[in-house]
Amino acid sequence: MSYLGIDIGTSGVKALLIDEHGRALGEASAPAVEPVRPQPGWSEQNPADWWTATLAAIDKLKASHPAELAAVRGIGLSGHMHGATLLGKDDEVLRPCILWNDGRSAAECLEMEAALPSLRQIAGNIAMPGFTAPKIAWVRKHEPEVFGKIAKVLLPKAYVRLLLTGEHVEEMSDAAGTLWLDVAKRDWSDELLAVTGLTREHMPRLVEGSAASAQLKRELAQRWGMDGAVIVAGGAGDNAAAACGIGAIRPGEGFVSLGTSGVLFVSNERFSPNTEGAVHAFCHAIPDTWHQMGVILSATDSLNWLSRITGKKQAELSGEAERQFRGPGEAIFLPYLSGERTPHNNAGARGSFVGLSQSTDTAQMAQAVMEGVTFAMRDCQRVLADAGTSINRLLAVGGGSKSELWLNMLATNLDMEIALPADGDFGGALGAARLGLCAAEGVKPEAVMTMPPIKTTIAPDRSLSAAYFDQYARYRALYPAIEETRT
Repeated sequence: MSYLGIDIGTSGVKALLIDEHGRALGEASAPAVEPVRPQPGWSEQNPADWWTATLAAIDKLKASHPAELAAVRGIGLSGHMHGATLLGKDDEVLRPCILWNDGRSAAECLEMEAALPSLRQIAGNIAMPGFTAPKIAWVRKHEPEVFGKIAKVLLPKAYVRLLLTGEHVEEMSDAAGTLWLDVAKRDWSDELLAVTGLTREHMPRLVEGSAASAQLKRELAQRWGMDGAVIVAGGAGDNAAAACGIGAIRPGEGFVSLGTSGVLFVSNERFSPNTEGAVHAFCHAIPDTWHQMGVILSATDSLNWLSRITGKKQAELSGEAERQFRGPGEAIFLPYLSGERTPHNNAGARGSFVGLSQSTDTAQMAQAVMEGVTFAMRDCQRVLADAGTSINRLLAVGGGSKSELWLNMLATNLDMEIALPADGDFGGALGAARLGLCAAEGVKPEAVMTMPPIKTTIAPDRSLSAAYFDQYARYRALYPAIEETRT
């Protein structure tokens, strides 16, 4: 028997096959057409592109691993969160999906909170432009003809599920990021829906991520050589799926992700919001479990930006920084290139370099960028602690975790050991496949979602703690000062 995890990203889809012991059997990926930005701050994508990439990725597995694919009994889905996929009658797509990093709905966020003072209490989160509900409020105001045709609103992976199964279903971790879910009750909120002019009829049915959601369509099972009923699990939003893949499902277990965006994730045994610190408090993908996240919008993307500016590759920049590193640098970088979520909740925030001099070179700028992202993650840790959360174990994932210097900066600034998994795929596709196994076989998540072997553990450099304490204080003072000059 085997199990298939499908991870739907904005840049492409990855499909991963595992056996009943969780061992990887094969994988394939296919690119998607990149999102478009019709106006500054906007980000949209055609939902058909996710489906095309999904079919292409699984077809590649059919070509490379036909026997293993034919043995699939469960499928799990992971996907980028918050996207507003609007469907009319007969499930036709009404407009391009408004994505997670679209910032057009800032005004609607304020209007929603004014219309429902208890919004934060119910949703457990601040109304942010990245969430799904404010996007619908924007459509209601600016595209009323589209709004009037809405029959269903689906998140990206739920749209792929619809095409896989014919069913409108969503699970708790992704639903929590819409701002329509009563996160404590794990159910849609009629009050939150009403703020955007919607009802439960516009929402998909809810299931837990490790539960069965539907069965794969017969014609697709035949296309891929699968016999019998193939169960499709509820799945998970991308970060909750990564937590399932890395085994961070017990209270106090977490990970720090240095991807395009940055995430400090920790599992909780209860719903623990901190809206004042712009903490994301969501349902986990497994029953009776929640999680918190501090989210920054430009982690490795900050180094991508410097790479474009300097013409040097990311690896070259980080290598230069590592070779000349002697401790905190003179320059300070604020990584708010696309606005910021935690802790500022400011889509209009912008990045800054401070402390440049005639002697500043690209190595020093790269170090400042890496330190700025590290300080932003330290901000996330601070507001998680304000919510009463402690992290017992932290693993590092994402492309940025390949940099030893970056991991050392994080361990020193977060003042805790960070474990680096041995080589392997511990991302959303693995978490999704594990959820597919649970749903198909009735296996308990804790039996499947174990932590991987650890390659190395990075300890804080106590000799730099005091210097970084002072540098972080300067970093924190810059944001309000710079914002004051911009208003």
